[in-house]
Amino acid sequence: MLSSRVRLIPRTVRLVHSLIYNSCHSSMDLKALLCSLNDFASLSLAESWDNVGLLVEPSPPHTVNTLFLTNDLTEEVMEEALQKKADLILSYHPPIFRPLKHITWKTWKERLVIRALENRVGIYSPHTAYDAAPQGVNSWLAKGLGVCTSRPIHPSRAPNYPTTGTHRVEFSVNGTEDLDKVISAVKRIADVSVTSFSTRTDDEEQTRISLNCSQEALIEVVAFLSQSRQFYQKTEILSLEKPLLLHTGMGRLCTLDESVSLATMIDRIKRHLKLSHVRLALGVGRTLESPVKVVALCAGSGSTVLQGAEADLYLTGEMSHHDVLDAASQGINVILCEHSNTERGFLSDLRDMLGAHLENKINIILSETDRDPLHVV
Repeated sequence: MLSSRVRLIPRTVRLVHSLIYNSCHSSMDLKALLCSLNDFASLSLAESWDNVGLLVEPSPPHTVNTLFLTNDLTEEVMEEALQKKADLILSYHPPIFRPLKHITWKTWKERLVIRALENRVGIYSPHTAYDAAPQGVNSWLAKGLGVCTSRPIHPSRAPNYPTTGTHRVEFSVNGTEDLDKVISAVKRIADVSVTSFSTRTDDEEQTRISLNCSQEALIEVVAFLSQSRQFYQKTEILSLEKPLLLHTGMGRLCTLDESVSLATMIDRIKRHLKLSHVRLALGVGRTLESPVKVVALCAGSGSTVLQGAEADLYLTGEMSHHDVLDAASQGINVILCEHSNTERGFLSDLRDMLGAHLENKINIILSETDRDPLHVV
């Protein structure tokens, strides 16, 4: 009897803890939650080719009590999410990437959509928006290297131009009569904003015209100015660039405070990713004792992002055979950990960050069945 009571106590404690934990959370309307998720990491940071955001939406209104995090949404993971009463699944990789031409029971991705809708579960994917974010996947991957400073390999730019238009056209005009004609003419062109200011060149009073315009309007502006040799020879055309975003972008170039041997770096990466094995390509002339000072990394598939980066080591999930050969020929070591192994561990940090960001208004849980499909045997 006594031993039976002893076994029951931990279960009772767990049940009470679960009730207390769940009672601390309320709920959020789906639309409000989506706004908060976008505030955490704007979807505008995602690559143009990506399919991010809300992919499956139950009929509104939809209340979210439980947010379920996974790296990949497979049928096994979907079953787990349903058993755990998820209202919204945040799948880092978008389960819908290529367009679906029909929704039937024939393919596993179609079945995911059907099961989600039947059970009123939304599906949201941030993917490359989380790759680029300052507190995102690549920054998490860099934590395993040791003390270092890092910067994006390909910095992100602000989603919008700070001023109107993509180009600025500047030229000078002599005389009030010409000035009125010119301003009147350019204002008739769509997507053009005009400012003017007085200048003095060679003791001659002039008016400097500054136009901000779109790429399409630029063609019309140049066509107009080319009609007058006086204007056109004094024309400057500037391309306006969106400002870079601090600590935001694809990949990371990490410089260690202190160099370590390649063997030591391999051990650090294994420990961080909780892996027993990684794949290694030694750079030409390199050994396991060669020093590593600069690491270029990209979670997932890094071939495009890492190409041309100057580093002692490339760290990513997967690269093509020929890209590995190219890197090794330049004396760059390459470590491959399999695609999702370089991403999945981030979800634990994400759970904590989202909990704080959402002020613990909803229950956030991690998938226990999500795993990389490849295993070393």
